Amino acid sequence: MPESFHDLEDGDCVRLDGSFWRNQYGLNVDRMRVRRLEKQEMAELFAGTPERRAALERDWKDVVAMVEAMADPRLRLLCQSYLEEYGERFRRAAAARDYHHARRGGLMEHTAQMMRAGAAMASVYPALNWDLVRAGLLFHDCGKLWEMDYQPQGFVSPMTTIGELLGHITIGIELVNKLWRVLEANAEFVAPAQPPRELVREHLLHLIASHHGQKEYGAPVTPRTPEAWMLHHIDNIDAHLEMLNQTYAEKAQVAPGIYDYRRPLEGKAVMPLAKFKANAE
Repeated sequence: MPESFHDLEDGDCVRLDGSFWRNQYGLNVDRMRVRRLEKQEMAELFAGTPERRAALERDWKDVVAMVEAMADPRLRLLCQSYLEEYGERFRRAAAARDYHHARRGGLMEHTAQMMRAGAAMASVYPALNWDLVRAGLLFHDCGKLWEMDYQPQGFVSPMTTIGELLGHITIGIELVNKLWRVLEANAEFVAPAQPPRELVREHLLHLIASHHGQKEYGAPVTPRTPEAWMLHHIDNIDAHLEMLNQTYAEKAQVAPGIYDYRRPLEGKAVMPLAKFKANAE
């Protein structure tokens, strides 16, 4: 490596060009050229392909729009303060390490799709408090900003002490309480309204605590309200559909239409039935 690159540190980025080939001794490189990436080039590298950047930008705009549409000012202001203060981390965090949306930006993908699913369900179950559900969808995995954050310049999601000691549910509850206390100085936030502000906070914390659905899956409590059950099932649906899509894209077929096993799905995935299409005359 050229002398000028002996001082590279974690997070530094370079472009390497050359002729790469492999033989019985391993990888070989001819005519190697190395240069440091410019600041804009690094930003584009970590933002992903143009198609992925566009998709993530759509996800962000959908999340922001659904937050702005909340009627309850307590929940709307809470969600907006979260996006304003932690939006950058939210946009790069992963939703998991292995199972689903385990990639840079995966948490925002997962959250945006869940919020779109919730919007589609709202007219079917109008009796639910959908402001509460949407806030729960946004905050249910917010603790992963510390448990599964990606480096600002890197493709690694390192383990953290707080993530291992507390887990994302506990961290998420603490974060909501912190943001809530700060908003107590906001006149719109504390204006008299129904249901009482403290009851709103308790129900939101319950959604975060119960979203895994069962204690054996890490939930401190099981869902006790319609909104909590709705959040749990929307989360479960989106996670499982993502895992199936990854299976179809990455696993080989062990028999016609049957894919090799992928954890944590139960059994081998089967090719989905194609949509109906009439035969041409």
